[in-house]
Amino acid sequence: MKAALQNYHARMQRVLDYIDRHLGDDLDLDALSGVAAFSKFHFHRQFTATFGLSVHRYIQLARMKRASHRLAYRDAQSVTEIAMDAGYDAPDAFARAFRQRFGQSPSSFRKSPDWEPWLAAFEPLDNARSKLMQKSFTTDDVTIRNVPTTPVAIIEHRGDPAMLGATIKRFIAWRMAAGLHPKTHPTFNVWRSERRPASPADYSVDLCVGTDQPIAADGEQIKAGEIPGGRCAVLRVTGNTDNLEPAALYLYRDWLPLSGEEARDFPIYCQRLSFFPEVPEHEAVAELFLPLK
Repeated sequence: MKAALQNYHARMQRVLDYIDRHLGDDLDLDALSGVAAFSKFHFHRQFTATFGLSVHRYIQLARMKRASHRLAYRDAQSVTEIAMDAGYDAPDAFARAFRQRFGQSPSSFRKSPDWEPWLAAFEPLDNARSKLMQKSFTTDDVTIRNVPTTPVAIIEHRGDPAMLGATIKRFIAWRMAAGLHPKTHPTFNVWRSERRPASPADYSVDLCVGTDQPIAADGEQIKAGEIPGGRCAVLRVTGNTDNLEPAALYLYRDWLPLSGEEARDFPIYCQRLSFFPEVPEHEAVAELFLPLK
């Protein structure tokens, strides 16, 4: 029974991965049911029963999520190009759908995103994806690595995590203006608080880019700092890298007590190796580092 369920879920996961890779294509029911190797007469009901969303609604949300990421964080594409990639024949239709969902026009969102409606709009999509993407980890997934000290430039986010998107937008704009591209300068997040502190005002994370160059702040509140070298337990996560809490929980709850190791006096952090929307969401990769004595 368990093997049959795993096979069923694997077939559904293939569909999600296929959708991720082909958001700009015509995703019809015949093609998707073929990817899953399910009958097209039953597939749409099977999909809805598994994920709590219809196939059409899931694709709509996935396309809109990619479009909104590009609007907020990637200036190279025009609104018209983003609309076409999201499956809309005309920018006006995209603008109407975008405003209905987020309460902002695409141009307004690009300039100054309102993140609270954005988070609420994609909760059904995130819930659907999490039904199959909850990865279980084993000790074989963890490696102990000696890492070098890395000088970094830091933009701090302090306060409500719902506003983190605005800080990320500033961080990306600053690093690109400074010539610190992700392909040549590593990206780190250092968590200085728990993911959901009792008060949202206590949430704290550092957004970092590796560089030993002199820092030109250009009006931003940029700090110079470093990620200290030393031994770290490293756990690679592929897929939902927006939420690394399950991986962190595994390290603290399961791996650390059994390992005989002790945590060092520096926060847990991650290095982001590939990013959505440059890669499909299920191909995004991050490595989580737990500093050890």
